[in-house]
Formats: sequence, C-alpha cells, structure tokens
Amino acid sequence: MTQADFLRTPFPDAKDLPGGTPEGPARFFNRELSWLSFNWRVLDEARNPRVPLLERLRFVSISATNLDEFYSVRVAGLRELMREGSTTPSDDGLTPAEQLALINADARRLMGAQQGVWTALRREMEQAGIVILSRQRLTRAEEEFLRDHFQNLVFPVLSPLAIDPAHPFPFIPNLGFSLALELARETDGRQMQALLPIPAQLPRFVPLPGGQRFLRLEDLLLMHLSSLFPGYRDVGHCSFRVLRDSDLEVEEEAEDLVREFETALKRRRRGSVIRLKITGGAPDRLRRLIMDELEVSADEVIEVEGLLGMADLSELVLDSRRDLLWPAFVPRVPERVQDHDGDMFSAIRQKDMLLHHPYETFDMVVRYLAQAARDPDVLAIKQTLYRTSRDSPIVDALCEAAEAGKSVTALVELKARFDEAANIRQSRRLERAGAHVVYGFVNYKTHAKISTIVRREGAGLVTYTHYGTGNYHPITARIYTDLSLFTCNPALGRDATKVFNYLSGYVQPAGLENLSISPIDLKTRLLDLIGREAEYARQGRAGAIWAKMNSLIEKDVIEALYAASAAGVRISLIIRGICGIRPGIKGLSENIRVKSIVGRYLEHSRIVCFGSGHGLPSAKARVFISSADWMDRNLNRRVETLVECVNDTVKAQIVNQVMSANMADEAQSWLLQPDGRFLRYLPEGRDDLFNCHRFFMENPSLSGRGTAGARDVPALTHSAD
Repeated sequence: MTQADFLRTPFPDAKDLPGGTPEGPARFFNRELSWLSFNWRVLDEARNPRVPLLERLRFVSISATNLDEFYSVRVAGLRELMREGSTTPSDDGLTPAEQLALINADARRLMGAQQGVWTALRREMEQAGIVILSRQRLTRAEEEFLRDHFQNLVFPVLSPLAIDPAHPFPFIPNLGFSLALELARETDGRQMQALLPIPAQLPRFVPLPGGQRFLRLEDLLLMHLSSLFPGYRDVGHCSFRVLRDSDLEVEEEAEDLVREFETALKRRRRGSVIRLKITGGAPDRLRRLIMDELEVSADEVIEVEGLLGMADLSELVLDSRRDLLWPAFVPRVPERVQDHDGDMFSAIRQKDMLLHHPYETFDMVVRYLAQAARDPDVLAIKQTLYRTSRDSPIVDALCEAAEAGKSVTALVELKARFDEAANIRQSRRLERAGAHVVYGFVNYKTHAKISTIVRREGAGLVTYTHYGTGNYHPITARIYTDLSLFTCNPALGRDATKVFNYLSGYVQPAGLENLSISPIDLKTRLLDLIGREAEYARQGRAGAIWAKMNSLIEKDVIEALYAASAAGVRISLIIRGICGIRPGIKGLSENIRVKSIVGRYLEHSRIVCFGSGHGLPSAKARVFISSADWMDRNLNRRVETLVECVNDTVKAQIVNQVMSANMADEAQSWLLQPDGRFLRYLPEGRDDLFNCHRFFMENPSLSGRGTAGARDVPALTHSAD
C-alpha cells in the first residue's frame, strides 16, 4: 500500500509550515495556479511509460488544448481586470496583475516542457515506424506525390495575401495559424511581405503513401511557394498562431436571448489578441509587422523553438496503430436491462438503477428517451440540455416524441461555453418539431442534468426520472466518468418536476424532498451537512466525509471543511482539477487529505458521502450525487442539483464500489502537499498498484447486476499490468 490508498492507509501526520499556521488569504491556493498544476499533471501522463505511446501523444495534445482555452477565457478575464485598474485580490490575496505574472511564468515553463515531451515522443514514434519528415528527407517519389496533393487538395482553398497599403493586414481569427513571408522578385530583387493563412479545414500533417510517414502542412506550403507567388523567391519566413479573448459578454436583460447569443458569437471571432505564438528566429521585419498589426505587446509574444499548434498532434493518434493505443474497451449493457429484454421502464420499475459511465454504456440514456418517444403510454418528456453532440440522438428522440404528439419541453442552455452555436441549432430544430423550448435564466446557467418521462400505467401516472452528473453528450460519455441515476421514486419525480417548473416559470420550488438546488439552497445544505458531521465528531462519534469532484474553490465551503477538520472529522477528497484547500497542515487541516486522479478516463462525477457519525465506508452513510462542483459559480450563479440517493443498492454501489475504488487508487493518483505541490508514487517494477479505471472496466456496477445486488460487492482487485 502507498499513501495514495486513502481507503486503507491512515491519515499522514500533519506538517508544520515555515512561518507557522497559515492565516487569512494564505489559507487558500490560487485558483489559476491550481489549474495550471492540473495541466502539468495531464502533461506528465505523456511521460508515463505505463501509458501506450500514442495515448501519451494524445495527452500532449490535450494539455495544449487545455492551455489555449485557459488563456482565451481565464487569462483574458484577468487581463481585462488589470487593464481596468482593478487591484481587488482573489481569496488567496493576489491582485489580477500579480496572478498574471505568476501564470505567464508557469505557462511558459509548461510550454517548454510540452516541446521537450514532444521531442522525446517523436523519437519513440520514429522507432515504431511513425515518422514526421522534414523537407530534406523526402524521396523523389514523395515529392511527386506531394506536388499532386498540393495542386489538387490544398491549392484551391488557399488565399495568399500581399501586405502593402493597397492590401491591409487581414483579420486572423481565434486559433488562426498563418505563414508570414518575406519575398523577393526574381527579376529585380524588389521585396514584398505576404501572408498565407492556413485554413483550419486542412489536416496539419499530410500523410505520405507507403507507410506512416507525414509532412507538416507548413512545410508543404513552403515547398510550393512558387505556385502561390509566381516570380518570387522566399528570403525569410515564420509561422504564427493567434489566441483571442473568447469570453462572451451578454446583456443581462437581452430582449431576445437567442438573437443576443448569435450576435455575441460573431463578436467572439473578433476578440482582442491575448497571446501570439511565433516561431523562434523570425525575421525582425516580419515579427514587428505581426506584432503591430495584431496590437500585441512583447510580453504577449511567445517564441517557440519547435512545433506551433501542439493541439494538432491529435491527428497523429492513429486508429490503424492499435498496438500503440489503449486496449479496446466496449462499455457494458447492464445485466438488469438485458433481464428485461432491453425495456428501460421495466428495469427501472424493478428498483432504482445507477449506471457508471463509460463502463456502462451511455446508450442506456439514449434508449430511455428513444423508448419514451415511441411508447404510446408516454404522455410527456422534460429534458435539460447543457452540452450535447452535433448529431445528437438525444435531440433526435425528443424531436420524434414531439412529432408523435407528446408534450416535450427542452431546457436548452445557450451559455454552455464554446457550445453556444450548436445549442442554438438544436433549439431551432426542436422548435420545428413542435417541442416547447425554454432558455432558462439570463443571469444563471442551467447546469443541472435532469430528464423526466411521464407514463400512463394502469389508472395513474408514473414519473420516471434520470439525474446525471455529466452532460447528455454521447461522445464525451465515452471518456468521462459520470453517474446516471434512473428512478421512478415518486418523491424524486416530484422534485424534478418542480425544478422544471422553476426553470420555465421562475417560481422557486417549495417542499423539495430529496433534492437541493443552487442558487437556492444547495450551498446551505452542503454547509449544514458538513456542520452536522462536525457535531458528530465533537460528540466523540466517527465523523467522516468523502467527496469527489472536478474543482473545489468556494471559500465558505473550504472554511466549513477546515472547521470540520478541527472538530475531528476525517475528510478525504478526490479533486481532479482546481483545488483551493490546503491539506495536512497543523492548526488548520490536520484531518484533510486530497488527491487527484488523472488517467485513461477523465474523472467527472460529483459525489459526496457523509458518515453520519458512523465513519466511512458505512451502510448508514448519507450519499449524494451532484451536477455541481464546489465553486462560487456553481453554488451561487448556476442552477445545479444535489440528489440524495435513498435506495440501499445504489448507496452500496456508490460507497463500497465507486468511491472505495477511487479512494484505493494508487496507479493514477497524485497527492496534494501542504505547500501546493502534487506528488505521485510510481515505483519501478510494481505491477500491482491498484488502478480504479481498470477495476471498473473489469467489474459491473452493482445496481445493474440484475439478480445480484448489494450483497455481492466485488473485491477491489483487477488483473495485473
């Protein structure tokens, strides 16, 4: 066992920090720096020899994509605060300017590390037969192939642009990638500056015939400049990539919310540049031109010695090289659904069912809605849609139901960052099918994941309800770990109906039975439950809290956890990303420990278990699933759910299987230190470290087991590496 095994190892001794127990803002970690720390952990998976080669390459791409989004949203917001002269500190005491200085320094180190990892992986890929060629390494036959490829598949979509008083510098969109050129006329040597925007629709790596050999697109373009600028030769060039402010500002009282968002999406394309990445050694004239035209300062320019646009490395994760990828995994169909010949309503009627995605297939959620659309006894469907896929089978089912004459209400959240355009398209489609489309609140995002189906059974009506911790998105559900609770419990059905009435009618729900929602009472419920656990501990009982989420940064919740720790509550936290709490410090957080799990699947489920004075794990625990991370925005400015699970099998599944396996994980766990560092213990030669993802892949979920149930909890073991 290692310290990462929170299930079996005791809490470590609390540490004394230099300067004594932190006070005031020093009791919190900075949100932005904590996020950067998470992205370092993502990148570190690209160095992990236990991960297949092309999956390591995927982690480099993910790390780069993450960093782009971080800059276009979080850094952009901080920069605006600084430019407006704001000196208001964050909870940890740093002003916007101080945060930006620390962020930029760490981000530059991270980008340097990304290049180093890519260089090492490129060597390994070449040994495995996947080669990224330079122009100098091409054979004559490959040059002939590339000439045809350029003329037929690339040349028609290019727009070479001269830069002079008659041809002003063009607009470069967010994430735009371009070649800047200094050209000399062959006849008299007269120089010209030009720009070659590279369309995002073109693959970044051009595949060559006869093997897994590739040429970068920019190299292909440089090879054929004479076709683009006849009569000119290249005397200097560089590549650059633009990142713009992508944070939307929407008028709170917009008369037509949909129209406002369509306008805002156009504004996003023209957001100010917040970062310019340019190849190292760029000609001075080109560099100055680009900086002047894009209006960026020197501290917003990053010279890259290596590959620009590392997010594009995802193109090299080749499906044809299964030997360099994770072994294929096919999500399970729950045994109970099979016992009922695929009938979701019969399976749910038997008792509540909790599915653990992606280990149990998300197709069951789609089947639940598709079955409702075709069932003549179904009268009404209500559904929230925060993020879903472009060709969504969820939306297909809702449209089919509406066209069949059923009452369909869809709550479409237009403010789902980077998915606004897709959600607008889906809402138009639903309206054409005859569904009632509701857009919720202007000043609150609706992030709750709820679906209800009202079905006529006998002389009455039964409400079937689905509560989720993740989005109704079949694509991301293949890689995100989330929970789906299916129930026909009348109380949970009434609660869901009241939430939908709140979203459509703006009337606060009264008398919720098993549900709390933000921004009304979710936060106060959490604080009350944490406070109760502290009271149990003060009475000498075994106070314990297990919680799992993506982010923990809300100040009042952290304060409550510190107070519970001081009372003697044992608090074990699994926080994938941002974490503001400082664990294991004498006088502050002796009874708090935190780890982050980063591995094959993206941990996304939000779960909290309270021992209720009996410690954990315990059959007497109170168990909740949620759509909300413990952040200010989720608890105070979004519509979110906190659902208490009351079925014994579901509770046993969450406590003894889902949470216990996460607590026991060693292979993928990073331990948060009192000083903010994350450390991982991966001893060489150990193939017995417990991996929760592998455990879930090899063991079906309890509540979907059909005739088996809570009495048959599998041991926390799995096959060896």
